[in-house]
Amino acid sequence: MQTDSPITVPATPPAPLSADQVLDLVRASLDDDKAEDVVIIDLAGKTDFADYMVVASGRSSRHVASIAEKLEMRIKASGDQLPVTEGLPLADWVLVDAGPVVVHLFRPEVRAFYNLEKMWGASLPGDGAQRVAE
Repeated sequence: MQTDSPITVPATPPAPLSADQVLDLVRASLDDDKAEDVVIIDLAGKTDFADYMVVASGRSSRHVASIAEKLEMRIKASGDQLPVTEGLPLADWVLVDAGPVVVHLFRPEVRAFYNLEKMWGASLPGDGAQRVAE
């Protein structure tokens, strides 16, 4: 018995985004949501868990939470991966793990206390860190 039903082929998943493409997506999202004092740290040769670390501030817990939620939504919409987010709903310090890019979002006073940039050697010129102009 022969049927005339079409054969469906599953769509191939999109190619994963490169670390630089994920970084571009993160930068655009942080810029759109008015994140402050954005610093990008190149982790090449420093660790195996990510290629870049991004540190940024929000003006308040509500602003930090909003930045994190929108970033998570945009990463999911890219179809590349599901980010892992820690630190909500308190939102003093929120971590968004986007695979090759790890994003730390802080309230300014919490960021000053933990000073991740210094911990990762990003406070010195020529160490692979860059401050993104606002």
